[in-house]
Amino acid sequence: MLRNVLWWLCAIVFTLAYSLRSPAAEVEVATSKDGQFIGVVGCKSSSCHGGAGEKRNQYLTWSQQDFHARSYAILTNARSARIAETLGLPPAQESTRCTVCHSPFQSVAPVRLMSTARPDEGVSCESCHSAAESWLRGHTRKDWNYAMRVTAGMRDLRSFYVRANTCVACHQNLDVNIMKAGHPELTFELDGQSVAEPKHWRDDNPSSSLRAWLVGQAVALREMSWDLSKSKTPDAEAVARWKGLAWLLAKATAQQTSLPIISTLSETTSPASFRATQEQSDLLARRAAEYQFRNDFAQQLLRALAATNSEFVTSNETSRDVLFRRAQRLVLALDRLSNAIGQRTTAAAKNPALNQLFEDIRSRTDFQAPRFVEHLRSFSATIEPSLR
Repeated sequence: MLRNVLWWLCAIVFTLAYSLRSPAAEVEVATSKDGQFIGVVGCKSSSCHGGAGEKRNQYLTWSQQDFHARSYAILTNARSARIAETLGLPPAQESTRCTVCHSPFQSVAPVRLMSTARPDEGVSCESCHSAAESWLRGHTRKDWNYAMRVTAGMRDLRSFYVRANTCVACHQNLDVNIMKAGHPELTFELDGQSVAEPKHWRDDNPSSSLRAWLVGQAVALREMSWDLSKSKTPDAEAVARWKGLAWLLAKATAQQTSLPIISTLSETTSPASFRATQEQSDLLARRAAEYQFRNDFAQQLLRALAATNSEFVTSNETSRDVLFRRAQRLVLALDRLSNAIGQRTTAAAKNPALNQLFEDIRSRTDFQAPRFVEHLRSFSATIEPSLR
């Protein structure tokens, strides 16, 4: 459905000519949507991205530091073998239910794979930047601008909407049976996970962190809504996770009425309500990716979310599990908004009160709403007076 189509949004259907002041005034780049995958061999030479310096060390950063480079190897460990055995699957490194995310080349039609593209690369360069055949030679030319590269087939990862859609399919929804068999739960949060990722790119816009957070959360809610809409009897835990994120985005969008609003939720859920939220959240993601945020929006939102302690009371309408899921998403939001205001590192490392909130959400079985409320009040008191 949406997720497969959106992975290819970067192919822009038009042809560009470079500026007349360029030595290559007549250069044109043909639009390309497909092309073959080459593999990391096309990127790793020292004269390309396997050398030294900010613009030449991307392959080294990926191969030495990035967990995506080890995604295939994970399929060969004992835990993956146990999950596959529990589900009656072939070995994990051969099962499409596992390789679709851990070894993406195995899901690509053989005709689109060059002999150099190896499945054991895991999630490699072209998994994010798209098949390189059509743009590999040209993208380093000085007379090619960014729009030319995108037109030639590179994925437009400067767009936070495209970036989020590239990542979310493998970082949010997980088959319930696979999770019950032992796979870790997935929680997509674009900004925080981008900070954890060893960066080989730059986001120079001051609002990048806030934009990445909001777009990522909206795309995550869209994917959760889409997944739930397919089932007449959705998994109760999945619904609780959905309610937690929908609650957070309803609070966030209420603070910025010029952005699309995520509606206040009723306790009744149905395929129709999930589809409605899917549409709302996709519209929010698209708008937020291009929206010009006020300088004080992150501060305003941090204050508002830190003041939600009254909404963490167990009742007949709101279960303890839903409160835990609210708390999970809230704490991640407080961390990223604190970061957006002043820090470029994980805010919890510098704020003991925020660190305590992370401790509160470490375990669903140990979660205590009254204790969380107490610690949320303590965190609110740490917000600088100018921000309150």
